Amino acid sequence: MVARVVPVDPFDLVVFGATGDLARRKLIPALYHRMHDGQAPEGARIVGAARADLDADGYRRMADAALTEFVAPADLDAASREIFLKAIDYVPVDIGGDDGWTALGEALPEHGSSRPRAFYLSLAPRFFGPAAARVKSEGLAGAEGRIVVEKPFGHDLGSARALNAALAGAFDEHHVYRIDHYLGKETVQNLMALRFANALFEPLWNNHHIDHVQITVAESVGVEGRGPYYDGVGAMRDMVQNHLLQLLCLIAMEPPAHFEPDAVRDEKVKVLRALAPLSSAENVVRGQYAGAGASASYAEDAQSPDSRTESYIALKAEVANWRWSGVPFYLRTGKRLRGRMSEIAVAFKPAPHSIFPGGGKVGQNVLAIRLQPDEGITLGMTIKDPGPGGLRLAPAVLDMTFAEAMRGAPSLRMPDAYERLVMDVIRGDQTLFMRGDECEAAWSWVDPIIAAWEERGDRPAAYDPGSSGPDDALMLLHRDGRRWREIAP
Repeated sequence: MVARVVPVDPFDLVVFGATGDLARRKLIPALYHRMHDGQAPEGARIVGAARADLDADGYRRMADAALTEFVAPADLDAASREIFLKAIDYVPVDIGGDDGWTALGEALPEHGSSRPRAFYLSLAPRFFGPAAARVKSEGLAGAEGRIVVEKPFGHDLGSARALNAALAGAFDEHHVYRIDHYLGKETVQNLMALRFANALFEPLWNNHHIDHVQITVAESVGVEGRGPYYDGVGAMRDMVQNHLLQLLCLIAMEPPAHFEPDAVRDEKVKVLRALAPLSSAENVVRGQYAGAGASASYAEDAQSPDSRTESYIALKAEVANWRWSGVPFYLRTGKRLRGRMSEIAVAFKPAPHSIFPGGGKVGQNVLAIRLQPDEGITLGMTIKDPGPGGLRLAPAVLDMTFAEAMRGAPSLRMPDAYERLVMDVIRGDQTLFMRGDECEAAWSWVDPIIAAWEERGDRPAAYDPGSSGPDDALMLLHRDGRRWREIAP
């Protein structure tokens, strides 16, 4: 397997909130890797902007420390490090005030040029609108200006619409990039290739052959360190509304006429609008991890003894269209679970008749797309158990794990999702980014579920840390004669 690097044109990237955790952990390492691998040219400029009173040299030292902490030593070399740090500048800017904006404009002298220029808002959502408006009023964007916003994109449908309107006042929709790092993962992109570039799966991708779909995003850590923030959000808003629904869309979407941004996103919007309303409380399970020994409970981590915020959610969704009618989509996500795992599992219907009496049970074929910890794709099959003594059936797995495929190329590193997504912004490719109507369609489905909880005064069910979640989540599938896939420790 050989990785092919396609260089981008020289660009300007302004990172607002440049001293924050996201910039240090993700953006600075991602940009270094892209420059080290020859994709980002030496003529690129990276300008940090934040309230911290630093000069350019002070910010370069901060960036250098981030490289030491978050980039593997084998990927660091002195020459690339020097080139990267020379590309960095810094301007103190007050997003809500007037300080620094003139200096930022002076650091970006090529106004109105065709050079790509992106503004990454690594900020709290309340600053998205004001920052976008100020970038426009100061004339900083130029002809090729793009703006990147992180989740959470709104707290509900009303706030998402207001935020879309604020961004639309400063940037055309084709220049707005709502980032979801899950869509930058190599396996997620491979899902589209698997479906639409192979004649094997697409004829089977419907309710005639698929029994059900499971989407799991499990985390072994709790919300410690960000408990008070998380308590105002919860698993439904933090994970289901964006990450899990995006994965569902990629599984359920129709083939687009062309692989281009709006054609792909048109099909995803159709899926979101086809989601049947979840009117029954028994199809949604909320949970909150309890304490155990030295392990704090969610309420303790959130510093809210009477919290009703969910750290776990499981639900049964249905895409009400001809392709998927009758196929349940089971979604679950939670904190402080047995292990860390992100997986999409497509379970096919069993063979209609077994011709092997006494020869073993014919297993269910399951196509599993793993996003983490080991990105890859596996397909469960039933084969003959090797050896004499008659025909005995046994399960086997066709393994397309990327780590195995790259074992013969030890120098080939799996890029982080942010590396791909930031370069897509520079290229002007919006395929892996949410459109405004797509975001609103997701909130339109989620909001009534949350409203029903609040109306009933529901409390999340307690579950043990290190478990697979509340017992009610097991019953969600047991009622249908199915079982959740195991969360490996």
